Amino acid sequence: MTTPVRMLVVWCPDWPAVAAALAAGVPAHLPAAVFAANRVVACSAVARTAGVRRGMRRREAQSRCPELTVFATDEGRDARLFEPVAAAVEELVVGVEVVRPGLVAVPADGAAGYFGGEQALAELLLDQVSTRAGVECQIGIADGLFAATLAAHRSAIVDRGAAKEFLAPLGVHELDQPDADRAELVDLLRRLGLRTLGAFAALTERDVVSRFGHPGLLAHRLANGRVERPPHRRRPPPELSVPEEFDPPLDRVDAAAFMARTLAERFHAGLAAHGLACTRLGIYATTEHGQELSRVWRCAEPLTPQGIADRVRWQFEGWLRADERDRPTAGVVRLRLEPEETVEGRSLQLGLWRGGSPGMSGEQDEKAGRALVRVQGLLGPDSVFTAVLDGGRGPAERVRLVPWGDQRATTSPPDATWPGRLPEPSPATVLATPTPAKVRDASGEEVALTPRRRLTAPPAEVVLPGGGGPRPVLDWAGPWRVEPRWGGTGGCTRIQVLLAGEPELALLLTRTDEESPKWTVEGVYD
Repeated sequence: MTTPVRMLVVWCPDWPAVAAALAAGVPAHLPAAVFAANRVVACSAVARTAGVRRGMRRREAQSRCPELTVFATDEGRDARLFEPVAAAVEELVVGVEVVRPGLVAVPADGAAGYFGGEQALAELLLDQVSTRAGVECQIGIADGLFAATLAAHRSAIVDRGAAKEFLAPLGVHELDQPDADRAELVDLLRRLGLRTLGAFAALTERDVVSRFGHPGLLAHRLANGRVERPPHRRRPPPELSVPEEFDPPLDRVDAAAFMARTLAERFHAGLAAHGLACTRLGIYATTEHGQELSRVWRCAEPLTPQGIADRVRWQFEGWLRADERDRPTAGVVRLRLEPEETVEGRSLQLGLWRGGSPGMSGEQDEKAGRALVRVQGLLGPDSVFTAVLDGGRGPAERVRLVPWGDQRATTSPPDATWPGRLPEPSPATVLATPTPAKVRDASGEEVALTPRRRLTAPPAEVVLPGGGGPRPVLDWAGPWRVEPRWGGTGGCTRIQVLLAGEPELALLLTRTDEESPKWTVEGVYD
């Protein structure tokens, strides 16, 4: 059994809210909260006192705390403002590893022996972070990173060898840390009646593997106060390091973010070729004046190319946008990514069909991704986009274009309602410029709308642009009414029609609320 390393964790509570307030100059005594998709993801202690909670909708949070200062999520901001905290810890203790913005870990044994014990080291670091970085923090010490993190949440020092006893009474929800998504596993454990880490730890490994699989086994080891997985004992070959030189020097965060995508792909591909994946990423840079910069990022799960790129971008945010006294004196001319710790590549291996449907090759997906990165290298970061389905009433409103490599996240709340939205399926093709059409009833008259916004008659034929004569309507559905937005325009009525011919044609037709209303073709179904 691998003995967990004695770890010290420095935790800054509510860091996204603290960082947002610092960046905006909002005093600490005012309530603040950070929102994503219209829900609270972090809030200050003052806001919690007023009743604001994580996951709460924005309207409810502001009703409970009308003076609440609202911020949007910004991972770059969080990383940039956390760099002084990591630097303050590094002035006293070597081996600093940033787990995520707001949480930094260091080995405790060497520093504790030098400074006269773990209690003395914790008190010294509390003063150091408060003085040098100007923020409040909590410190925890325990065997292993997981136990030390939970100890930091409680400002506790856990005796050596007592991690399992410390974890036993804690809720099983503690397994779902921000850097390790275990929400589904935690929900399943709760439904099975396993509500504490001790109850989960009491199960045998054989039962855990048979019921919860490999992810459950890793979580079970944590609940027992053990290391999640032993490190890969074979030293990574030197060629797995990825160096890059820049001329002119790299001195802008946007340029660094673009560079990080290409570099991350190369780094990840090199590891994958050796059957490895990275769990601790070393980022080492040299400036034009010879200044050496370095930082190690630790991750609970093996890093993907996107995860590697994010951490490189966050680190450059911290270096290049730091205060004047801490900022590098020149741009970066050399950068090296180093796999400080690796695990077997099976941690990232997919199933028989590599995560896709039969006939879809994961290798082809990876090649396509690398090709798109090369296109961006030639034409710029805004030259390649992918579509994300998001909130909206009309088909065109629901499609949002995201630059390749950026996070494909929705911006609308998942439970939002969109009155007038079309039922599934959506049209396969949405026209950028709707084309005019004529919709007639059985007597040859144009189909219009009644004052109650109903069709004056069932559609019998449709005339499309380009000639060819009218096409009979085999079937139709609707109408779906979209009311105009408050104080604005945008009202319309939509119907679906299936037209006879070779081949049959299914269309989405729209009639807008205008002084001279007309029918247009908005979309085409496969």
